[in-house]
Amino acid sequence: KMGNAESHAYRNHLSRFLPEEQSDIDGVFDTISGSSGSAGAKNGKATKKTVTLAALQAREPIYSKSAYTREPLPEQMTLRLYNGMKSIDLTGKSSGLTEQIAKEQFVIFMSNLLKGNADEKITIIMRMISKVEGPVKGKQIQEFTENLITSVVHVLSYRNELKGWNLENTRDSASGVKALASQLLSELKLADGTKPVGPQLMETDFDQSVIEDWVYRVPQISIFLSAVIRQGFHVLHSLPDQTKDTANLVPSCKGIKGRRLVSLFDIPSIIYINSHLPAELQHKWQLLFSSRLHGESFSQLCGHIVNKGPCVVILKDLDGYIFGGFASHSWEVKPQFQGDNRCFLFSVLPSLAVYTCTGYNDHYMYLNHGQQTMPNGLGMGGQHGYFGLWLDSDYGKGHSKAKPRCTTYNSPQLSAKEDFTLDVVEVWAVGDLPESTGAKGKKSILDVDPEAQAFLEMAGKCRQSEGLREPIEEDDDDD
Repeated sequence: KMGNAESHAYRNHLSRFLPEEQSDIDGVFDTISGSSGSAGAKNGKATKKTVTLAALQAREPIYSKSAYTREPLPEQMTLRLYNGMKSIDLTGKSSGLTEQIAKEQFVIFMSNLLKGNADEKITIIMRMISKVEGPVKGKQIQEFTENLITSVVHVLSYRNELKGWNLENTRDSASGVKALASQLLSELKLADGTKPVGPQLMETDFDQSVIEDWVYRVPQISIFLSAVIRQGFHVLHSLPDQTKDTANLVPSCKGIKGRRLVSLFDIPSIIYINSHLPAELQHKWQLLFSSRLHGESFSQLCGHIVNKGPCVVILKDLDGYIFGGFASHSWEVKPQFQGDNRCFLFSVLPSLAVYTCTGYNDHYMYLNHGQQTMPNGLGMGGQHGYFGLWLDSDYGKGHSKAKPRCTTYNSPQLSAKEDFTLDVVEVWAVGDLPESTGAKGKKSILDVDPEAQAFLEMAGKCRQSEGLREPIEEDDDDD
């Protein structure tokens, strides 16, 4: 019988999905192919239904809660997915000649991209990059990668899956898409181990084995493809164990809602920086301090970030460079270095990159204020007077010194000029806030030291800070 060869492969691929996943995929295929129910399945006609490019593009948004009536996926990505499906060769059929996608192709496509290894994904990804067989140019890989990242942002926004972030309270994603694509492309290595860069990269030919190696080493490509397929087709999204790789793609966002604040982060940089945090801190970010909200004052900054657990500090200099660092421990005001080797520095603009510890020294993080003998300010990496990132307690001044690299993090100079002028700074607590600083236990220095409080009262001084306390923002559900 003619159908046996492909139905064997088809059954193997189908068996990767749990029964409820199989019915989910059946339902999506039926919806797109314009048929309802799976009555045909009983007499073997299920495989005769097909999907065309027009059907994929004209798909009605299903289950959309969004106010937008746009398509779930940008048109270019729909075309790439279609080319990927079409590339699946069903034994004994010249699938390249037909413009229609058979059910077996659809299932094998889903199985390879959602459950497969790099080897299984690669042929499909090659066809998504270029319809023509053979090596692809760096420029084509760049276009594919930018398209993929744009689609992730689009589909998460469309499905209301940005968890309290949105395109209004973050920087424009267009520059972030380019920066993240460049960062991922910088991992492309030729067979001899060389990494072409710049214009040379755009014109270099990369064959399938090199791209397979890249997909294997750069997990974001598979994670982004998975997010685009799951959310774009609204498939396999309800099974928690199947979505763990995309679950913390974007952390939930607290503390920005209703404040008319636009963060220094854009969605692609949030996704990238978050992926470098320790796994247990990737689920939630909470705004602790923004100079636009809380004022341009170093003591205000200290007051908002001390003892709040691990944090991400991000700042912009007057030249428009955006950069920062991850502090693995609560900030404490003291004249010693603190933190551990999970700390890192990063750059967001003009390029996106993360710089991790070298092991050369333990000068991870430093915060000091009001001391005569030691430097006063917030620093990460390097040494006193020569930090990888430094904000002076004389608010507004800072430096990023690295000739040629910061000893602690191997980072280059992050600011446009070595000594920079600060424009904006934000600090985000990541993970859950420590118990002692929860809304109920927020303490002033006077609460912590009852003796100091009693002494002031005995001396007849009123508590100046009483009226200054910031109203505590309850954890609103930002979904």
